[in-house]
Amino acid sequence: MVDEEASAAYASDMSCDVVIVGCGVAGLYTALSLPSSMDIVMLSKGAIEECDSMLAQGGICVLPDSADYDAYVEDTLRAGHYENRRESVSLMIRDSRDVINDLVACGVEFERDETGGLAFTREGAHSRPRICYHADITGKEITTKLLARVRALPNVRIFEHTAMVDLIDTKEVSGEKAGCAGVVACHVDERDSTARATDLASGRAGDAGPRFSIASRACVLACGGIGGLYERSTNYPQLTGDACDIAAVHGAELEHMDYVQIHPTSLYVGNGVRERAFLISESCRGEGAILLNAAGERFCDELQPRDVVSEAIYRQMEEDGAPFVRLSFERVAPEVIRTHFSHIYEHCLERGYDICREPIPVVPAQHYFMGGIHVDRDSATCVPGLYAVGETSCTGVHGKNRLASNSLLEALVFARRAAYHMVHGSSLQPREIGEPPLDGRHRSCGIDGASIDEICTMCTDAPATAR
Repeated sequence: MVDEEASAAYASDMSCDVVIVGCGVAGLYTALSLPSSMDIVMLSKGAIEECDSMLAQGGICVLPDSADYDAYVEDTLRAGHYENRRESVSLMIRDSRDVINDLVACGVEFERDETGGLAFTREGAHSRPRICYHADITGKEITTKLLARVRALPNVRIFEHTAMVDLIDTKEVSGEKAGCAGVVACHVDERDSTARATDLASGRAGDAGPRFSIASRACVLACGGIGGLYERSTNYPQLTGDACDIAAVHGAELEHMDYVQIHPTSLYVGNGVRERAFLISESCRGEGAILLNAAGERFCDELQPRDVVSEAIYRQMEEDGAPFVRLSFERVAPEVIRTHFSHIYEHCLERGYDICREPIPVVPAQHYFMGGIHVDRDSATCVPGLYAVGETSCTGVHGKNRLASNSLLEALVFARRAAYHMVHGSSLQPREIGEPPLDGRHRSCGIDGASIDEICTMCTDAPATAR
């Protein structure tokens, strides 16, 4: 349930079993995976819709069949320059089918092929189609459906416009060895929601509300990435790396903080324009869109990993003496543009471009953060009681560069692993390769009384078979 007092300047201390900082897919799926008997508090720094999960366009990967396992692993490693943690890659791929089944059981509507099975698209650096999608707004479809499920839970309180500014140390509370016993938070208005937590805590960011504490047995940081620190980014400006700043002070280990992904194609709207960059999904290139230089010539292989394509674009911009290159949809059928890429098509029309008739100007932009708070196979940090999931964490899945459409999957797989570890104190065992069937049916992972088990009890007629 959403707390109606979340917009008020409250300052009452409270307690709960688990506090989750962030309301994207990682935070929402963690809440759903925990027992319904647990009292859960969730915080959103801005409005609840202002999370990057809502912006994911291309889709979410899945292991379509056991024969694809080795190729999927290799594609992920190659994109990450082989700096990935192989155990994490394997865990994500093995558990991908459970995640997709859960999403379908929760009402997510993925595109279907002519047989009624899941339709798969392809993006850059993938050796075959293995990406589930909902038009070009997959993230919004997934996040909206999960959010609706969480909002219906009586054991969850959601506070919007509430920023974490510090963690509570168990040592400070009880004198025990260092660990996390909750968070310190304050109310922020929309303007101040884009400020860094360090500035909110010091008073440099304006009129933040009084601080209050949320004591908890466990804390999950699901605060997203760092795009708000960049002049040009596809991220919401609220994402300012707060979790990394705060967790490091309390002893958490940070990893690969320089591993920042630049997406090759965001819509160019002019130099000096300060607004969130609009992403042109990589799946456009997966479906045949090509990059052109100032002379109208194709200059690179568009399906290489994102860092390779971005570098090629920067070189071409310098050679052309232009602030952008162009993306042409001439090889993409108009019906595909108007259906699969309907949101992109409509947004470009609003900007004066008809992608069915003309190429559009594109330029690279900061997009994703592969580094973050170091976590283990259970998304646990080195600080007892403190977990990190989603883009905030560094699970090692992505290595130096993320493979397209692995972000939502990684967030969900490791969110469930975090929930399992919070309850059992041990690791969730991974699935056998190619199991279970992609049939849209939820299967319990062994957390007694998990909210998602109760929600999906009646969801037994949602076929999702991949053909």
